[in-house]
Amino acid sequence: MTPESTRTCDVVVIGAGPVGENIADRTTVAGLSTIIVENELVGGECSYWACEPSKALLRPALLRADASHVPGLNPAVAGPLDVAAVLAHRDRMSADWNDAGQVDWLRSAGIELLRGHGRLDGPRSVVVRTPDGDTVRVRARHAVAVCTGSRAALPDLPGLDAVRAWTSREATTARQAPKRLIVVGAGVVGTEMATAWQALGSQVTLLVRGDAVLPRMEPFAGEFVTERLREAGVDVRFDTTVSAAKRVGGAEDDLLVTLSTGEEIAADEILLATGRAPRSEDIGLETVGLVPGDWLTTDDTLTVSAVPGEWLYAAGDVNRRALFTHQGKYQARIVGSVIAARARGTAPDTAPWSGHSSTADVHAVPQVVFTDPEVAAVGLTSVAAERAGRRVEVVDYEIGHLAGALQYRPDYRGRARIIVDPERRTVVGATFAGPGVAELLYSATVVITGEVPLERLWHAVPAFPTISEVWLRLLETYRDRTER
Repeated sequence: MTPESTRTCDVVVIGAGPVGENIADRTTVAGLSTIIVENELVGGECSYWACEPSKALLRPALLRADASHVPGLNPAVAGPLDVAAVLAHRDRMSADWNDAGQVDWLRSAGIELLRGHGRLDGPRSVVVRTPDGDTVRVRARHAVAVCTGSRAALPDLPGLDAVRAWTSREATTARQAPKRLIVVGAGVVGTEMATAWQALGSQVTLLVRGDAVLPRMEPFAGEFVTERLREAGVDVRFDTTVSAAKRVGGAEDDLLVTLSTGEEIAADEILLATGRAPRSEDIGLETVGLVPGDWLTTDDTLTVSAVPGEWLYAAGDVNRRALFTHQGKYQARIVGSVIAARARGTAPDTAPWSGHSSTADVHAVPQVVFTDPEVAAVGLTSVAAERAGRRVEVVDYEIGHLAGALQYRPDYRGRARIIVDPERRTVVGATFAGPGVAELLYSATVVITGEVPLERLWHAVPAFPTISEVWLRLLETYRDRTER
């Protein structure tokens, strides 16, 4: 047995996804020696099993949907997608699941990579079990940052292991389109993968636990997506879940699924898109007084609240503040600056403008759902505002009334909604549903984060003819309503 070796550095980062990479970059630039620990691929979930491969699968489907409605193009895109070409593009966007490029970047940034499974072992100590079976103990002078992300949360379904169900990982990396695919869950993963695989030739059945697709967003967004899924051929079933599933004989090993309605349906694969859980069950949380498998609660400096000494940080999905790659990278920048400040003996300034406070996780979290049509949202929804007891006014505008939208697609259907605080006269939420609306989201995020008064927004002139002209129409609608 190889004896344990010991290393010492300023900062240890557990997890080399986008979040961990950004923390390590910031601390290294600040002059702190940093070791990053990774037991899978450098680049993490987003690069290989989530954002990159899923958008590579979706882009051809969405582009064809737009082109099929454009005069002069629609006959040219009437045929099926070239599945092999789409999957090859997906593979390229995922770097063929080879992290050599990411490893080279770490090296160029002066960040040391230690491959293996990292576990906390008391304050400022991480034990790493390497692929060769060696054990390396790394002691951190200043900080340890946990960036282990999240995994698919699976339902308590009898015989689940034998079913060989897909999670988001299998859905984004499959080598061929299944003839029949059941998707359980109608959140972001469920609706995006239903969109992608239906376009790639699968017959998709989407099972929705409640009465709405994308239930956490404005209802009209889910209604638009449901309509287009059905037009594309997806069998959308509301108030339906899975009560049992099993593989049954035959060379193809068919899947037989029993629904909560009592009906049985056959499929080739089943995707369980039923939520996320933290990857924290085996990272040594018990050695610092925390519960394995729990989310890590932090304050706004991303310091783990229940651990004394201000040395343990958690960023990205594992802290459950906002489960998006862009928010995790935002948090990473804050963690890096906070660790650097404390290492200098300086207390971080937690004012919102200091760069040491993770306020965007609460006030303005942007999200895009890359379905047909796209859905983009930031800030409060009307329901969230009502639950919070906020007095707000809801302003809607049909995007299809805009010349820019009709140039995009002659039969354009979509809607924009802003949530206005009438006392402060600022926008506190925005949702857009329609083709191409993802590019409207940053302007909405700036408006909400910057608390831009409506009176100033009048002087932000949108170009004609673009979909961004919807901002002018929303302001006009609100003005006309309030001046009656």
